[in-house]
Amino acid sequence: MSTDKHLVEEPVSREELLKGKFLHVVRDTVRLPDASLTTREFVLHPGAVAVVPLLDDGRIVLERQFRHAAGGVMIEIPAGKLDQGEGGLACGQRELLEETGYVAGEWAYAFTMNPTVAYSDEKIEIWFARGLKLQQAKLDQGEFLEVFTATPEEFLRWCGEGKVQDSKTLAAALWLQNVLSGAWKLDWKALPSIP
Repeated sequence: MSTDKHLVEEPVSREELLKGKFLHVVRDTVRLPDASLTTREFVLHPGAVAVVPLLDDGRIVLERQFRHAAGGVMIEIPAGKLDQGEGGLACGQRELLEETGYVAGEWAYAFTMNPTVAYSDEKIEIWFARGLKLQQAKLDQGEFLEVFTATPEEFLRWCGEGKVQDSKTLAAALWLQNVLSGAWKLDWKALPSIP
């Protein structure tokens, strides 16, 4: 059995650099495997959940949203930050309803990704949802987005053409492609939808 001890950095101390409304930036002093000290600056993040919502006819529910930091409108799957104490599935259900107006009868956990390993501890759980029923979206104040649908072929083509640039959405596209081909399986669970 191999060990990663020769790669692991041990935390020594932490200094808070910024605590904003959304961002929390820290500088850790760490001991490297050779026993020398250095610093690592990174963003603390509560985690998030993203959802691949599948309509009964096979289309995917997507969003277009302006992202200030990226400087443009992005095509994305619905997603949002975990509230304190909230589990991944509950967050996925909440975000799907708030952003798209859909509730789902079946859910399947796919994977967890670390979208920016060099400068953030953020983890995003990716869930698939089906058995969708349209209700009423409940967007947060100051949130503006456009909900639309696409066939898997359209969506995957946009990924290949570079029209989809969001990392969580691209990672979910890989899963979607493999699920649709039968190469990867999802463990679907029927769950009561949130009101």
